This record gives sequence, structure tokens and C-alpha cells, in this order.
Amino acid sequence: MQQDMTTGRILPVILRFTLPLFIGNIFQQFYSMADTVIVGRCLGAAALAAVGATSTVSFLLLGFAMGLASGFAVLTAQRFGAGDDEGVRISVSNGILLTVILSACLTFLGLMIVPRLLALMQTPADILGDATRYMLIICRGLAASMFYNLFSSFLRSVGNSRAPLFFLIFSSCTNIFLDLFFIVRLGMGVEGAALATVLAQGLSAALCLLYIIARVHVLVPARRHWGFHREASVHQLRMGVPMALQFSVTASGTIVMQSAINMFGSVAVAAFTAAWRIQNILTQGMIAMGQTMAAFCGQNFGKKDFARIREGVRSAVRVEIIYSLVSGFAAVALLPVIMRLFFSSDTDIAALMPWAMTYTVECAVFFIPLSLIFIFRNAMQGCSYSFLPLMGGVVEMAARVLCAIAGIYLHSYLLSAGCDGAAWLTAGLFTLLAYRFMMRQLESNKNVH
Repeated sequence: MQQDMTTGRILPVILRFTLPLFIGNIFQQFYSMADTVIVGRCLGAAALAAVGATSTVSFLLLGFAMGLASGFAVLTAQRFGAGDDEGVRISVSNGILLTVILSACLTFLGLMIVPRLLALMQTPADILGDATRYMLIICRGLAASMFYNLFSSFLRSVGNSRAPLFFLIFSSCTNIFLDLFFIVRLGMGVEGAALATVLAQGLSAALCLLYIIARVHVLVPARRHWGFHREASVHQLRMGVPMALQFSVTASGTIVMQSAINMFGSVAVAAFTAAWRIQNILTQGMIAMGQTMAAFCGQNFGKKDFARIREGVRSAVRVEIIYSLVSGFAAVALLPVIMRLFFSSDTDIAALMPWAMTYTVECAVFFIPLSLIFIFRNAMQGCSYSFLPLMGGVVEMAARVLCAIAGIYLHSYLLSAGCDGAAWLTAGLFTLLAYRFMMRQLESNKNVH
């Protein structure tokens, strides 16, 4: 179902779009959560640490893929908001062709650099082999992730946030079944967890494509639309590459952070991994609101309704402040209970809790600036501003790296675990100022014309 976000009461429009995204994002986390829980309970804490040690590298590669897909769909949202159906179809065909080429390049690059990167991160020797094998399979499945993100971004760009939800629920259940089959039945170890993730992601991509062909005809190009279009290519690369680099820049900071955590051994890495997974689930509402802002601002930018953009962002901020407070409290309160899901009964949870609780508390305190990052960054990207969000990623990386270096130099877990909070605070302030600059510029240009 398509949704025109340029009309109607703003808050209900935003919430109707965000809720399916939020639920879908939660189920998407089940990909990694299922890996973590099943690996931890069936293969032990060392295997869990091996999967956890790859999380930042996965974010580097998958985040780059996600950034490209989201950037390619910005043009689609703007042309849909402007009522240009021909332009929508051209943007879809062009985005698919660009993704074919870039997914091949990323796969090759990932296979080349991942083993060296894990070694440079000082991954503990007892988990390095499993971590490398896990990531090589993830790299081979990058195309599945890229096309799922591309097709779901296209659906969101025309106001459809419900269809990707159903596909994610189905594929998440499939992922859990495959995890159990590959790990428990076939005894494949961490390789089975990676293979299950890739296959489930590919299934999501296939279901999204079939749905678009059958139901969302505005996203189905005719033969005349296929081929590279210079204007569309320039716009999509101008948006997609900076958004991908923004993810990569952020991920580079998390890699340094992971290196700092690795210094404290596999027990600390296992505890950090479990806490990080829990934090990821609780922050999905922030990510969903960011995705909503990209579509909302993209459509209204296409219509040149800047006042509606400003009011939409204000509504999103009010909702996310409440969400951040609730989720921060839940993160701390539920951690002791949820931690037990990740490990077998013979694991000493008491030894893991200090590491996990330190990271969780330091993150929960800064959930509000984190939510602002998602809102303002995606609002700017929806309005075709790609440089300022990229600079926000640079600020985030710089803060995270400086904090990690301090943690490494002082051998302080408190500083190492505080990298995320430091990054969120500084980048939150930067994106707030950048968004306000963008709105003044947009409204000034409108008044001039």
C-alpha cells in the first residue's frame, strides 16, 4: 500500500509509517539475535565471542551496502512526492543496475580485506579462526543484503512500510530454523550461523521483488526505462556514496572501539557482544523513526513543502525523547534477565555482568542524542543534503576513536565501553546544528524564488 506523506495530520502519518518499520527492524535484529543466542547456548561463550568480534566488521560492510541502497531511494521518494511516475521508474531501474555493479565490487573487496582486518583488530587468538570463517560467508552474501535493502528502501520511498515487515517476519523465522538446522543438526558451527543469515536475507530480497512486481506498479520499470540514465546516476551516486561512506566512517570508529574491547579478553568480548545485541534491539525505534524521516522529508521536499518538513521533524523529536527515556530504563533494568538467554546454564553469568552492565549504562545515558542523530541525519538526506550527514559521521568517528585510544592507552574498560556514548553526544549536537542550517537555507532559497 502506497502512502502519500505530503498531506494529512503529520503525527498520525508519521506514526502509521513508523510502527511497521519498528516491528520490521525488531524482526531484522532476530537475524543477529538468533545467531547470538543459538551460538552462545549451543557452541559456548568462545563461539559467541567469535561472532561478536565480527560485529563491527559486519557493520562496516553491511552498513556501506545499506547506505548505498538508502541513497539510491532518495530520488525515488522525491519523484514520487512530485507526482513524476516516469521518473520513479527510471530511478528504480537505474538503482538496480548500480547495485549489481557495486555489490560485485564490495564482495570482492570484503573477501580481500576481512581476514587482515580481524587480525589488525587484535581479535583474541582463541576466537580468530571462527571469526574469520564467519565473516567470509557474510561477505559472499553481500549481494543478498544489498538487494533486500534496495527493494525495501524503494517500498518505503513510496510510503509502503508494511510489506517489508511481513517479509522480515517470515524470513526471520526461517533464519531461526536454519540456525538450528545448520548448527544443531549438521554441526556446522559458526559457519552455519553465517549461512543461515545470508539465506534468510536473500529470501527477504526475493519476496520484496515479487511483491513489487505484483502489487506496486509505480516501482516496476518498463523496457524503455532500463539502462543507465546520466541524471539519475549522478543524483543516486551523489546521495548513495556519501551515505555509504557515512556508515563506513561510523563503522571505522566502532572497529577501533572493538579493538579496545578485545584487549580485555574473550570473556569481556562475550559480555560486550550480548549487551550490544540487547542495545541494538532497544534502539530500533530510533532507526525506524530515522527511516520515516527519510521518506517523509523526501516526499515533501519533492513537493517543496518545507514548513511541513520542519513540523514533521519536531513531531519526531518529541516522540523519540519519550522513547529514548523508556528504552534506556528498560536496557538497564532487563539486562540481568536477558543476559541469561545468550549463554548455556553452566556459564558464569556473574563474571560477565560487570562488563555488560558498564557498557549498557554508558549507552543508556546517551540514548536521546542518539535518537536525534537518526532524525536529523535522515531528514537532511531526504532533502538531498549528503555532505552534512557525512560530516556528522566523521564527528561521530572522531569522538569514538579518541575515546577508544584513551581506553587502550590507559587500559580502561570504562573508557573503551564509553566510546558509543561519546560519539552519540558529539554527533547529536553536530547534526542538530547542521539540520537547522539546512532548513534556514531551504527556506531562504524558497523566499528568493
